[in-house]
Amino acid sequence: MSVDTQTLDEAAVAAYLKESLPGFEGPMTVTKFQGGQSNPTFMLKTPAKNYVLRRKPPGVLLKSAHAVDREFRVQKALQGSDVPVSKMHLLCEDDDIIGSMFYIMDHVPGRNFNEPAMPDLTPAERGGITDEMNRVLAALHQVDINAVGLSDYGPEGNYFERQVGRWTKQYKASETQSIPAMDELMNLLVEARPEDDGQRTLVHGDYRLDNMIFDAKTTDCRAVLDWELSTIGHPFADLAAVIMQWQLPAGAEGRGMGGLDRAALGLPSDQEFIAAYCRRRGLNGIDNFGYYLGFCFFRMAGIIQGVLKRALDGNASNPERAMKVGAFVPIFAQHGLDALKRG
Repeated sequence: MSVDTQTLDEAAVAAYLKESLPGFEGPMTVTKFQGGQSNPTFMLKTPAKNYVLRRKPPGVLLKSAHAVDREFRVQKALQGSDVPVSKMHLLCEDDDIIGSMFYIMDHVPGRNFNEPAMPDLTPAERGGITDEMNRVLAALHQVDINAVGLSDYGPEGNYFERQVGRWTKQYKASETQSIPAMDELMNLLVEARPEDDGQRTLVHGDYRLDNMIFDAKTTDCRAVLDWELSTIGHPFADLAAVIMQWQLPAGAEGRGMGGLDRAALGLPSDQEFIAAYCRRRGLNGIDNFGYYLGFCFFRMAGIIQGVLKRALDGNASNPERAMKVGAFVPIFAQHGLDALKRG
């Protein structure tokens, strides 16, 4: 059955916010953000200020997916930290209001970049934005999870063991075709898993440039968005996710930096970005980075396979883009296999 994720019951939302959100006054106008495939997100404009509503999609969903309650909790915990996030207002867990759980946060104005090459900026601006991305990532991994109340935000034990298990199950639950490279990658990620080095930090789970809002005039980050995949885990997964995206083809479709002269553009090499991150965290370097990179390609293949399955089931947030994105599953699987074999 097709489920409408493109619209919102505006009257129900307005009535609920008038009752539950201090300072809320209509009239309210609603616009859906077209970016993002997982949790439908809407701008709520009012005369006094603008808000964002992010909801769990209606319909039949994979277990543990679309956890907007976790997104709300982690961003609320990070307020006042060195990791910039939007101000959280309220979480509505009553499905009867609009048909699924949702939360309300401030709208953060600023710049958002769809491509890491940032074609409209100067080399100095590109370098500044990318270094700020590095700073925020290191800050995220140095958050005291006990002090902010997130020590129970993820299970104990080997992060990569449980993540490979989780995404293997989710991939198989949404599998629509046989991809030999994906099958081999899933097996190798189990066989080649490094020993646990004891690092246990907050991780974003989908850390990349287009999930960040930057100041309209400076290179300062004003908010990190899309925390659905966040948990307590291993920080190198977030770092490898950045490098993973950069290895994809340049342009609006691949949204990577493959084939670009990064030095001429004012952008760091993979090695320079990793070295800056290690300096900020006081690390001497990272062994076997290819495993973490292979893992990130695998997880992204699992994510976009889920997007494709929702499109085929008529339950995608942006159906046309979902079908295009789904075509990348075999490519991500092969990239992951290559990275893992390189070590």
